[in-house]
Amino acid sequence: MNLLRNVSIGVRLGLGFAVILLFSMLITGISVWRLHDVATATRSMMELPLTKERYISDWYAKIDSGVRRTTAIARSSDTTLGAYFAEEAKQSSVVSGELQKKIEALISSPEEKELFRLVSEQRKVYLDSRAQVSKLKADGQEAEAEQAFQGIFVPGSTKYLKVVNDMLQHQRASIDKTAREIDEVAKTSRNLLLTLAVLALGFGVVCAWLLTMGIVRPLRTAVEIARKVADGDLTAQIDASANDETGQLLQALKDMNTSLLNIVSEVRTGTDSIATSSTEIAAGNQDLSSRTEEQAGSLEETASSMEELTSTVKQNADNARQANQLAASAAQVAVKGGEVVAQVVGTMESINASSNKIVDIISVIDGIAFQTNILALNAAVEAARAGEQGRGFAVVASEVRNLAQRSASAAKEIKTLIGASVEQVNAGSMLVAQAGSTMTDIVDSVQRVSDIITEITAASSEQSVGIDEINRAIGQMDAVTQQNAALVEESAAAAESMQHQAHNLAQVVSVFKLNVQQASVSGLKGAKRPVAKEQKEALRIGRAA
Repeated sequence: MNLLRNVSIGVRLGLGFAVILLFSMLITGISVWRLHDVATATRSMMELPLTKERYISDWYAKIDSGVRRTTAIARSSDTTLGAYFAEEAKQSSVVSGELQKKIEALISSPEEKELFRLVSEQRKVYLDSRAQVSKLKADGQEAEAEQAFQGIFVPGSTKYLKVVNDMLQHQRASIDKTAREIDEVAKTSRNLLLTLAVLALGFGVVCAWLLTMGIVRPLRTAVEIARKVADGDLTAQIDASANDETGQLLQALKDMNTSLLNIVSEVRTGTDSIATSSTEIAAGNQDLSSRTEEQAGSLEETASSMEELTSTVKQNADNARQANQLAASAAQVAVKGGEVVAQVVGTMESINASSNKIVDIISVIDGIAFQTNILALNAAVEAARAGEQGRGFAVVASEVRNLAQRSASAAKEIKTLIGASVEQVNAGSMLVAQAGSTMTDIVDSVQRVSDIITEITAASSEQSVGIDEINRAIGQMDAVTQQNAALVEESAAAAESMQHQAHNLAQVVSVFKLNVQQASVSGLKGAKRPVAKEQKEALRIGRAA
């Protein structure tokens, strides 16, 4: 049986059918051979024994008819009837002679020749006695004819018929012997054919059983394995040691089972990794969403602070323009009062002191403008960096407001001093001529103040333009942040969907049964996930930094 497992099914089927065909051809050859013997024996029996039996039987009938005619001649007193029977007896003798010649040509065995010799001798006795009785009867010698009939013809014809009958029985016995031989040949042929048929049947049954078991058992095993695989059981141990087609089928099933096992193990590992990664991605997206919302809030606060700063800068610019107009008016008044400055020289000393204070105040205003420019630059840097550091905009705005208040206070003080100077000028108009040179200096100082205020106005305008650009940039940042928040929400939804799909895939794959070794292999593959998680965390922290 193990030897047959290494022989292909085609070769086994070919050998099985070849042996069965060989048995069939052997049975057919023996049948033809024995039938030929039967036919030969039958033909021999038909050609010689039956022919001789038929000739001898006809011969016996003719002899018996001749005896009866001779008896009729001997017993009859009618001469006419006697002549008729005598003629018939002659014709019968002619036919008997022809039959005798035919029989003589057919006999071959010593027994037949001996019997034929006896028949020939008795035939001569029979013919002589019949001729004697006929002659005596024809001559009218009734008593002598009766005496010859009873004394010679009856014993001779009886012995003649007996010898012919013995020869006939010998032929029939020969026919019976041949028939028995034919029957024996037929029986022998039948027994031989039955024996060969039984052997062929037994060999066919054995071959059929061996072929069936050699094919059905592996096929049943293959069906059971296929059913187990269909039920998700991949733990089957498959014996594919045979080299025939069924062994190749089992080997293919074994390879398929191993491939499915590897695929399912990898899918399980992949689903676990996907589930873990999707969970991490979802958590990261949630964290990023929170930070994006905080950033959006900070940008909104920064935009609000920048709007307040813009309003303050514009107000400073307006105040500077007004101060410029006032300085121009003061210069015109100083020019007009140049004619009477000589009368107010003494009074201009106080105006000079006030002018010195005005110079100091203008210096303060100049410092405020310079600090305002620095704070505007800081605000631009803070707007670029955004994030948590955007809160510095509130500090910058507070400083800008303080500087604006100081600028307003200085402007008020300038106004008060200028009013006092006007009163003093009115009071010392008589002495203005004496202060001509001093008035000229005042005019120059007022002109310089006017120029400085003009520069402050231009700087405030540039600051207003820059702050407007910063506002637009912050607005764009706010829009981008909102888009980022929307993308983060979509990414979170996609991560959650991927997590659900990974869970569903894990449930689908969980129907497969794996053995312990393959489960350990899956565990080794899954051990790589913490390293990937640490790498992802490091990458996320680096991006956040």
